[in-house]
Amino acid sequence: MRRLIAFIFFLFPIVVASAQTWEAGGFFGGSGYIGDLNPINPYKLTDLAYGALVKRNFDGYWSLKFSLMHGKIQANDATSTNEYQKQRNLNFFSSINEASFHVEFNFFNYLAGDTHSFDTKRVSPYLFTGMGLVLFNPKTIYNGTEYELRYYGTEGQDITNGNGYSNCALAVPYGAGIKYNFTGNWNLIGEAGYRTAFTDYLDDVSGKYPDFSGTGISSDSKNLSNKAINGSQIGAPGTQRGDYRKRDTYMFVGVSLTYTFVSRKCPTF
Repeated sequence: MRRLIAFIFFLFPIVVASAQTWEAGGFFGGSGYIGDLNPINPYKLTDLAYGALVKRNFDGYWSLKFSLMHGKIQANDATSTNEYQKQRNLNFFSSINEASFHVEFNFFNYLAGDTHSFDTKRVSPYLFTGMGLVLFNPKTIYNGTEYELRYYGTEGQDITNGNGYSNCALAVPYGAGIKYNFTGNWNLIGEAGYRTAFTDYLDDVSGKYPDFSGTGISSDSKNLSNKAINGSQIGAPGTQRGDYRKRDTYMFVGVSLTYTFVSRKCPTF
């Protein structure tokens, strides 16, 4: 028994020294979007973004992060270099609120707050992926009035229940970054991450121009679906309104400042 007790007390400081750690901090950067109104520029950031994160570092290579992020996305056909998009003349803006879990893999043995250990590094690039939920609400301004687009059935969606499509969707985050432990338990992290959303309506544009020839369709729905330039609407019913991709993408790019909580307890006798 005494040998067992002695062994436990001998092992305990080793376990504590290599224990899992918690990390918390904030994010600040930019947000952007890739979709039917921005089909070709994957690096276009349009608005500010910010967030908060909590992370569990299991060892120097693997971490699990929970984050809350807020940003805004927008695009405008009128500023495109593509002639068809200019004629289509659609635009939108939307807030983006995300809650997500990320699994991170460090290329080097990075143990924040424990950089004096034998084989840990102060700097490491990393990759991440995960799963999350995103809330969005595409809007536009038409003739000086702001409209929440999902209530107008711009592609013929059934809006009799008040909602043309859900404003909540699953999202798959993925990306890369680099971590730097610049002093003690403090870390500076640069990250660029895309999110593939399981919806094609971040921008309220997805399929084809609907047939609004029937009765009971509001003039707002018709005008928001097929905006006229000089009185001429280009979208014939049944023709393609968006691109052929089934999912929109948004991104967050920026820096995080985090603090790592490390327990340094020693056994007492």
